[in-house]
Amino acid sequence: MTGPVVCFGELLLRLTAPNNERLMQSLRLDVGCGGAEANVAISLAHLGHQARMVSSVPQNRLGDACVDALRSYQVDVSGVQVREGRMGLYFLESGVITRPSRVVYDREGSTFANMRSADYDWETILADVAYLHVTGITPATGAGPAEATIAAAEVATRLGAKVSFDGNYREALWQSWGGDGAAVLKSIVSRAHVAFITERDIALLLKDKAESREEAVRRAFDEFPSLQYIAATNGTQESATALTLAGELYTRGRSWSSRTYRLDNIVGRIGRGDAFAAGILHGLISGYEPQRVVNFAAAACVIKHSIPGDWNLTNISEVEATMYDSGFDVRR
Repeated sequence: MTGPVVCFGELLLRLTAPNNERLMQSLRLDVGCGGAEANVAISLAHLGHQARMVSSVPQNRLGDACVDALRSYQVDVSGVQVREGRMGLYFLESGVITRPSRVVYDREGSTFANMRSADYDWETILADVAYLHVTGITPATGAGPAEATIAAAEVATRLGAKVSFDGNYREALWQSWGGDGAAVLKSIVSRAHVAFITERDIALLLKDKAESREEAVRRAFDEFPSLQYIAATNGTQESATALTLAGELYTRGRSWSSRTYRLDNIVGRIGRGDAFAAGILHGLISGYEPQRVVNFAAAACVIKHSIPGDWNLTNISEVEATMYDSGFDVRR
């Protein structure tokens, strides 16, 4: 299937405590842009795909800066609306050794959270696309974004685009406005072609206890007839900066796993799931056979751990070099 991938979600300013400090320890913050859906768009653009961002940002220099950053990486930003309001923020304290990373959100009342579903002409936005990518974060930000995400998935399905959904359940965001996360996300997954979910996500959707991953995946395929692929990572967190990681890809009746990587001295964990999702989408769009799809996605995810910030600034040749262990010599 040809056509762009549309990523719908909130663009955020990321404010990070420098040099592994605690938040506000030295009253300095490093500023960047991020957001789960934008992370996927950036990754796909680096992998040679047409990626289009749909969002709402405030009419000020902060909104302009994030839009300009996406544009600089060849992401189509024609679907980003500029409105009155404020920018959504998140603050990051990077973990080290036994101290885990911590995120503080400041998103309530943002331009994106206050938007209405009717603000987006989904018939036009999704008329020519291959995939619509959404996450569970977007509908959790407010009633308007929840309605918009469901509407986008409905229109995409009707127009023949495939829906890609990443679970990303954020309980605190749902509780902040009293949204029924399980019901909203179930409505979206019922239209998804590929879902990035684990046994915990599936237990939430089905309102049941968590089961083994294999059994949960089987039940999800039974519950959601449109779902053709489920993908997830697996591994062990050994410290805040060391882990093992492998990718898994499931279809109805079959599964594939990548090799297991051991990662030490991790630089950037935020955005790793988005890097994995983009890798899976790249493989599916490119027509890779399933084993290569999951191998590519896992390698892309591994590379993200070496890059600060939200965005996986890598390309196909680097990912394939990781897949095939081409060594660590300086590239000249």
